[in-house]
Amino acid sequence: MNTSKKAERLKKAPALKANVAPELAHRVPPGQTTTDRFPILHEGEVPEYDMAQWTLRVFGEVDEELSFTYEQLMSLPQIKQKNDIHCVTRWSKLDTEWEGVRFTDLLKLINVNSDAKYVMIHADQDYETNLPLEDLLHDNILLAHSFDGEPLNAKHGWPLRLLVPHLYFWKSAKWIRGIEFMREDRPGFWERNGFHNYADPFREQRFSGEDLGLPEDEWHHKDFD
Repeated sequence: MNTSKKAERLKKAPALKANVAPELAHRVPPGQTTTDRFPILHEGEVPEYDMAQWTLRVFGEVDEELSFTYEQLMSLPQIKQKNDIHCVTRWSKLDTEWEGVRFTDLLKLINVNSDAKYVMIHADQDYETNLPLEDLLHDNILLAHSFDGEPLNAKHGWPLRLLVPHLYFWKSAKWIRGIEFMREDRPGFWERNGFHNYADPFREQRFSGEDLGLPEDEWHHKDFD
């Protein structure tokens, strides 16, 4: 797929017919349709890991660069929570169950410089996505390792993914390997390829330019769990 053309293609695609029950309408952003399944969407191959070598690197605007093993992360307080999640390709999945480490609990172990205002999440394969640091301070932001009571499967981001439920799901990067604290914002992978820099689903912030239409239902043609 030509990623630089994906945003333009989605803009011009036909609209979906929403299937949202009236009592759930306040939980589902405009233009979304709900699904009970979990679509699998990502660019590139699913990575494989030797967990004895796996680390999460923390760098950038910090007093000291740090590296956490998976065992160290699992030794931190573990949080279980339910969230609604929303993908830019028009599906929403309600009451999803996650477990992981609160971002703010990891942050307690890091001396972040006071002028750091943004974060770049680095992930395999060569993926990155940018967020304001303020958005990662919400209580429901997780470094998630489990979904629906089971460890994440490889296609959904095992061993670790970010969970940012108030933004479109491309911000919840799979297979995360690095957290870079930054003074200035810079766009990540999809943000450089026509997608919105912030990505609020309730404001339909899908694209960086004019929204010429609604995204297609391409997730219907992908794998599901």
